[in-house]
Amino acid sequence: MARALDLADIQGNILRAYGRQGFPKARYVFLHIKNAKDGRDFVDRIRPSITTAVKWDESRAHYPEGGGVTVSRPKVTINIAFTFYGLYALGLPTTTLRQLPSEFIEGMGLRAAILGDRGPDPDALWKWDPIWEDPQGDRRVHALLAFNASMNPDGTPVEDLERATQWLRDQCAAVNDGVVILKGHGRDGDLEYQDATAIMREGANGPVPTSKEPFGFTDGFGDPVFDGQYDAVMEPIRAIGGGAITPQRTWRALATGEFLLGYPDEAQELSSAGRPFDLTRNGTFMAYRKLGQDVSAFRDAMTRYAESYAKVMGVPVDEAEETVRAKIAGRWSDGVPLMAAPTYAEWQAFQEKVKERGTRKAKVALSEEAGGRQQQDDPLAKSLVDFMFGDDPDGVRCPLGAHLRRANPRDMLDPTYKPGDKGSSNGSVLNNRRRILRRGLPYVDPNGDEGIVFLAICSSLFRQFEFVQQQWMNYGLDFNVASDTCPLIGNHGEDAKFVIAGDPKTGQPPFFADKLPQFVEMRGGEYFFIPSMTALRLIAMGVVDPT
Repeated sequence: MARALDLADIQGNILRAYGRQGFPKARYVFLHIKNAKDGRDFVDRIRPSITTAVKWDESRAHYPEGGGVTVSRPKVTINIAFTFYGLYALGLPTTTLRQLPSEFIEGMGLRAAILGDRGPDPDALWKWDPIWEDPQGDRRVHALLAFNASMNPDGTPVEDLERATQWLRDQCAAVNDGVVILKGHGRDGDLEYQDATAIMREGANGPVPTSKEPFGFTDGFGDPVFDGQYDAVMEPIRAIGGGAITPQRTWRALATGEFLLGYPDEAQELSSAGRPFDLTRNGTFMAYRKLGQDVSAFRDAMTRYAESYAKVMGVPVDEAEETVRAKIAGRWSDGVPLMAAPTYAEWQAFQEKVKERGTRKAKVALSEEAGGRQQQDDPLAKSLVDFMFGDDPDGVRCPLGAHLRRANPRDMLDPTYKPGDKGSSNGSVLNNRRRILRRGLPYVDPNGDEGIVFLAICSSLFRQFEFVQQQWMNYGLDFNVASDTCPLIGNHGEDAKFVIAGDPKTGQPPFFADKLPQFVEMRGGEYFFIPSMTALRLIAMGVVDPT
């Protein structure tokens, strides 16, 4: 039976990936709190407008109904989060503040070396947006107001987004400008907020949002599923590919405490972040990261590797390019994983199956809407997420260093499993405590800079987000690829490379993609705490009592 969560106490962006649920537009506004009293008044004023996880009356996503209570689906969602210095500015007691996690207290900027955010020069950051450069004094970010909006038929955000933005300006003015909006987004720093939008494709009746990211891959698969996130009917279905792998090599939902504070985690310990317990229960932490993507460099590199791969393997250049891209990502450009279709011919056959089926369910399997995980009862759609790496120990099907294997190794790191011997499996036990909920959308700034606003949500920034970023994205020994980093988002020095394993059975030789350019650069970010509705009330009233 699925765990019953207090949905009215949990902010909605924790349980919902808004971008995949009809909100393809986003706006991130950052705030500075000048004094504690005005800051608390501001929190009290906006608190009734925060979007919670209560089920919408028209939702088909099988979220828990919370005792049958539903609310109308909004056109714009509103959520709030605070940095450590934001909580300090709001006047929280010292006893409470010093019990918060050290990585949250230090903030993302001070941990740039750990995260690999400094680029090729160890003494300098990449070109961060001005809002994140030396954020001291009245330039320090204290809070984030995140808006997610639906869109008009022409692809523009609904007018409610501008109204919500003006509403926020009015709330700041109503507390004597004791809370101010910080500008500084984009390379020149002139933008008042950071906008993001899903990449569109042309449909029969106008623009249609997709799950594509700037490099051209379909994204949004395999987000973690935890106990209580869905109702009892849908949870075991959603857990396939998104949950934990059991020793019996089946799937189950992950422990709630990995993503929400105040619940048992995978170690059967109560996840918490200090006293009072009610301040952190039903809340969680989030890493906000603006990641710039060099699309031109990526395309040029893929063209170069394709020409070489085509000569070595004796295949057409277009097949070579699709193959190299898939081997780097771990999925084909439409989202089909290499574990389901490891070769170009098998990928083409998969697409043919979709065409032959001709049903809506089959089409969902290759749609650009996150792979249609709601259709996991369909074999084609299910194959997009229902796979393991334990039976591919040498990376012949999916390279050991591919982005997909690094982001979620599944059972790959099981030290006891012997391929074909289910009795030797420990499942994904070494991976279960490293999962993160992924949120966010692509962005394109006015100057043409593009990338993704990436939001990582988890109970422990250190154990989950930072571990994955440092140990798996920017290190290779865990995957037996020496010092090679992630070919997509890792730091690439002059000698960076990526290896596509050879296949002893067919005699296909290995392929080396040498001199990987830097494809992704950090543009700035910070660590935030997403409080529960109870915590917002305690903060607004100024009654946070650690005793």
